[in-house]
Amino acid sequence: QVQLVESGGGLVQVGGSLRLSCAASGRTWYNYFMGWFRQAPGKEREFVANIGWSGGSTDYADSVKDRVTISRDNAKSTVYLQMNSLNADDTAVYYCAAARRAWARRVHEYDYWGPGTQVTVSA
Repeated sequence: QVQLVESGGGLVQVGGSLRLSCAASGRTWYNYFMGWFRQAPGKEREFVANIGWSGGSTDYADSVKDRVTISRDNAKSTVYLQMNSLNADDTAVYYCAAARRAWARRVHEYDYWGPGTQVTVSA
């Protein structure tokens, strides 16, 4: 079993930055691929980024590539999503998720989800 709780969301100005955190618990949480997804009002949940079991492999959606960085700190049992150059299209609820499958990019491939944290980008 893996339990996930996101934090770090909030209100930020256009062009600003945020770092989201995902606190994980469970003896084998570090054996999962970890992902970040986001969902804006009226839209389906979309993939943002994922990271491998040891943190050596990462993947990003084209829409956020070069603006976000995913990382994990197993000593702190935490996964991070650093977001820079934020714009209005980044406004969404951001979810942390864990997958047993490697390179998972789709919602149905993930086994555990956090409750989400709201990110709002305003002018």
